[in-house]
Amino acid sequence: MTERRESEQEIDLSALWRGIRRRLPWILGSAALVGAGTYLWSKQQPTVYSASAYLISSNGNGAGNSPLDGGIVRASPLPDGAIPQALQSTQVMEPLLRSLRAEPSIPLQERERLISDLTKEMRAQKMKTISLTSRLEQYNSGSGIYTISAKARTAEAAAKLANLTSRNLLTWDKGRALENLNRAEAGFRAQLAQTEQQIAARPASANDIERQTLLAKRASVLGSLSNILVLKNSVAGVLSPLSDAVVPLQPDSPKPLRNAVLAGLLTLLLGGGIAALRTLLDRTIRSEDDVLALGLPTLTSIPRLRQRDVVMQGIVRAARQAGLYEAIGFLRVNLLGSLKGVQHPVVMLTSTAPGEGKSSLTAALADGFASSGQRVLIIDADLRRGTQEAVWQKFNETGQWRQLTGSGGARTTREALLNPDNVQVLQVEENVDMLPAGQSLHDSLSIVNQANFDRAFGLWKQQYDLVIIDSAPLLALADGLMIGKHVDGVVMVAEFGRTDLNAVKSALRRAERGGLKILGIVINKANVKENEAYGYSYAPRREVKA
Repeated sequence: MTERRESEQEIDLSALWRGIRRRLPWILGSAALVGAGTYLWSKQQPTVYSASAYLISSNGNGAGNSPLDGGIVRASPLPDGAIPQALQSTQVMEPLLRSLRAEPSIPLQERERLISDLTKEMRAQKMKTISLTSRLEQYNSGSGIYTISAKARTAEAAAKLANLTSRNLLTWDKGRALENLNRAEAGFRAQLAQTEQQIAARPASANDIERQTLLAKRASVLGSLSNILVLKNSVAGVLSPLSDAVVPLQPDSPKPLRNAVLAGLLTLLLGGGIAALRTLLDRTIRSEDDVLALGLPTLTSIPRLRQRDVVMQGIVRAARQAGLYEAIGFLRVNLLGSLKGVQHPVVMLTSTAPGEGKSSLTAALADGFASSGQRVLIIDADLRRGTQEAVWQKFNETGQWRQLTGSGGARTTREALLNPDNVQVLQVEENVDMLPAGQSLHDSLSIVNQANFDRAFGLWKQQYDLVIIDSAPLLALADGLMIGKHVDGVVMVAEFGRTDLNAVKSALRRAERGGLKILGIVINKANVKENEAYGYSYAPRREVKA
């Protein structure tokens, strides 16, 4: 029991592949549709070019990096994250927007769009048009290479925007070093103005020591101011230019073909995953492998008939023209093998639920036996929803009644079960007689409880090589369990892709408790293309005309 449970829980890779292959046309169609839609959508998107400028940062704090080093005034080191934050600040963005407005090389429409987008991004503090990435040294915080990338609708605008951003960042960085010098210059100019006022207030005199002192002070202040002006020309920030942006040759986006391929591949993967999941969750019967755990043989798989042919011609004619001879032939051989040694066998066909095709299979099986010269009696024992009369009506509308037992008597299964000695049957084709169910009964079990099946079947089967009983579904009514005790074998019909495996298990448990002899299972309405994986196609050889 444990081994059986483990085998049921194992994933059958071949079944998984069949499930995916069954849905492969839909998966491929969806992938193609999504890919085509993505391609057309991408083609309609505006072209976006991307260009990059590069800055180098020397943010060291060691010896030789003092604010005044070798005659060069350096800006103070920047903490981590300062440069990306500065990029979205007004100190950098507002000068950049002014530079952008005055840039004649960018078309007016593109200029206005860039200014509008950058203004919104600055306010939202989420920069998309301009981005900053860094490759910093591990042991020297803040030192490394910064990449400034800019996006625009034209290649020239993208390169220009990247270079303008780079220059404005350099200006901002240099301005940090100029702040102290500007303050010092302002202080010296204030001292100079005050000294000039004091000198102007005293008359010229060769022996005026105080005036001489003021003149010396003015000379000193002028010297210091001159030094400040010289130092302004040697100011250096943390950042320095490494490489300007070049005009890109190819747009960064859109890329319709790439997007279409990626979208198609993602759809394929998603569709395959969904198909695999549905296959794993699918507990319906689709192949012989699905019923192996039940311990019963699969007698045959019957291909699905086209609904149009069934409506236009009837089940029997449609089955003949569809070429079900091989499938019905397998079923005949397997049935006769299971009933070997039984004279005039009585076989009951049933299912788990209505609509699984047991009635049409009963008719096709009877027609198959009749074609080989064997006489067959069909008993429609589905007293609540009998269909055999409708199944055969389109095939033979002029059926004749013949006496089965006694004289006159019953012409329906309901009446015949109560009076089995006087029964008439309808001859629907040569070698096939049929006893219709009659008017639908809601309380069919009362008739079944009163019937003497052993006597009825014993009388009726003497004139036939085989008696086939079309019974009600086992899970719908108890009629089949009552009738099945008096037959030589029961065939369970399961519809391909619809009958749940757990429902079959429940029906088989009921049959086992009721003492029914289950001969095997027939998979009805099978998908021919899917079942090609289980066998070989053996079509007739074509004749070659001379």
